[in-house]
Amino acid sequence: MIKKILISQPQPSAKSPYFDIEKAQGVEMVFRPFFKVEGITAKEFRQQKINILDYSAVVFTSRHAVDNYFRLAKEMRITIPEDMKYFCVIETIALYIQKYVQYRKRKVFFGKTGKIADLIPTMVKHKVENYLVPQSSVHNDSLSLLLDEKGLKHRECVMYRTVNNELTEEEVKNFDYDMVVFFSPTGVQSFISSMPQFEQGDVRIAAFGPATAKVIRDSGLRLDLEAPTKEFPSMTAAVENYLKRENRVQQ
Repeated sequence: MIKKILISQPQPSAKSPYFDIEKAQGVEMVFRPFFKVEGITAKEFRQQKINILDYSAVVFTSRHAVDNYFRLAKEMRITIPEDMKYFCVIETIALYIQKYVQYRKRKVFFGKTGKIADLIPTMVKHKVENYLVPQSSVHNDSLSLLLDEKGLKHRECVMYRTVNNELTEEEVKNFDYDMVVFFSPTGVQSFISSMPQFEQGDVRIAAFGPATAKVIRDSGLRLDLEAPTKEFPSMTAAVENYLKRENRVQQ
């Protein structure tokens, strides 16, 4: 039976679907991020010699990118034009933009799977745009190469950095989770660094996104659940379905 789940994210709002799952499935969920995200300063951003207003569209791969794009614009007293277009890897990020701007279908576009490759065809339809791609300080060139391949005008920029938030000695000693849910390669690496002697055994591991899943497999761990999929576009939906299936089998 899966009774206790470690979610490697900050505590969500009271309306989060995770709490509905807790109640419905009779499980305990503990929220504990394995890394912290820090936005870079306006001074650090200026050193990249990038003018936000030189770009007619922005590509968002995470909520961190959304938050730090609008934060830096505000700090630098830049007014984002109303006709700015936003391209998001998945709908949840597109909806999150409403925190900062009015949502309009004509200027907000999103993929269905959470994979950047799924968003590319939409971007190609808007080939005249000049794309700005906010990223973490820890990233690879795969996205840049993909956009080059499609002949899209783009520029990557660093807007935030990730800092390890490893498990404490006491947390490692008292580790008693039946399942761990990861949302980024950085989170997986931090977890493994905290628990180098970790033996998976019956502990289920879930991953959100293909990059996260790859790091888990490359680390020699067993991946029991992967999201998003067409059937389950969110981690909450995937976890809920998995719990229903697994806990029913073990009853």
